[in-house]
Amino acid sequence: MMGEGRRRTLRARTRALGADLTPLRTSRGFRMVFASRTVTLFGSQATAVALLVQARQLTGSAVAVGLLGVAELVPLVVFGLYGGALADRLDRRRLIRCCEAGLACCAAALAGNASLPHPRVWPLYLLAALMMALAALQRPSLDASMPRLVERDQLTAASALLSLSSNASFLTGAALGGLLAAAPGPGAVYLLDAVSFAASLGFLARLGPVPAPAVAGEVRHKGLRSLLPGLRYARSRPELVGSYLVDLAAMTLAYPNTLFPFLAAGLHAAWAVGLMFAAPSVGAAAASALSGWTGRVRRHGRAIALAAGGWGLAIAGLGLAPDIGVALAFLVLAGWADMLSGIFRDTLWNQTIPDALRGRMAGVELLSYGLGPSAGQVRAGGMASLTTPAVSAWSGGLLCVAAVAATCAALPGFVRYRAGAAPRRQPAGSSLSASETAR
Repeated sequence: MMGEGRRRTLRARTRALGADLTPLRTSRGFRMVFASRTVTLFGSQATAVALLVQARQLTGSAVAVGLLGVAELVPLVVFGLYGGALADRLDRRRLIRCCEAGLACCAAALAGNASLPHPRVWPLYLLAALMMALAALQRPSLDASMPRLVERDQLTAASALLSLSSNASFLTGAALGGLLAAAPGPGAVYLLDAVSFAASLGFLARLGPVPAPAVAGEVRHKGLRSLLPGLRYARSRPELVGSYLVDLAAMTLAYPNTLFPFLAAGLHAAWAVGLMFAAPSVGAAAASALSGWTGRVRRHGRAIALAAGGWGLAIAGLGLAPDIGVALAFLVLAGWADMLSGIFRDTLWNQTIPDALRGRMAGVELLSYGLGPSAGQVRAGGMASLTTPAVSAWSGGLLCVAAVAATCAALPGFVRYRAGAAPRRQPAGSSLSASETAR
């Protein structure tokens, strides 16, 4: 009898560690968004790899390939913010579907260019920028819709499931995109992407309306001026400000991707560059798959800070790694920590930001996602040119830990935050009800 009881306890604990599938079982809307994002991200990641391959094939220039990222940066900033404003004014489902249709047309245009006897280079930059603009317009509406689709106590589980799907799509999409881009060619990847968007539109067609929230007394500014109430609201919430600053510090000070080719060469393992890019996604996928315990965490600010500090320590370990095996292990740990930070950030944002501001705040969050890695690449490359790639990695990791500690010291409300506490102040220019504020 005692042995059977222990076995039952072990099985219960094992189930508690696994991903919580409740949002998929209970919410039809979440199932549709989950399926849509899974196939879309798979095709989009394959296209991202194919674009790099085709740019190299057509130009033979590393600078020309790198300019694809520059072409995407401005649309990300501008349309991410504007997409957040639109998400609080328009039906979010309609905006999501319109952007998805536009992305399908861009993928088809890339396939058409690739099918030419002599494909042109300039459409790659134009269409990459346009696809980033559409994705940036769409993302705030997707993020802001999530609290409408699942119950409040299931937001952590929903975030973990979406993260698991994203990492799986990233790994499989990148691998298949690289294989197809080599043979039969990039055009096949772009056609696959167009088909993935068509499938995604089929799922989104079954998604119910997600109208913009109606808030009595709010003055609806047009354009980017509508972001001002959201920025004022964020400034009044130390836990929100802390989550933004910690994430920005982690990406700006300890983003390692630029260093991978150099670190691999220094460790006499040039063959492992691809593995170094994939290792954080492996850790992130494992963290998502074993995320059942995250739903019981209530001190989200402290959890975000600890996870961001863990990311910094893992990147510092990467810089000090004596061989490629240890380096890959630290990258897996870094991906694990980064995913936990993302899960708790999403939970904090979705549980506490009023529905009337979710779109605009999602636009601000998207901005930090986009700018942090770009700034991190500049920092890492500049430091490596002044010292060595290894010094750039471990110093950036330690700077990240120091920045997280400084943020916690400057914003004690961030560390003290506990789930269930209502926001202390409403945004200027709006009259949110108590029920909206508590969502």
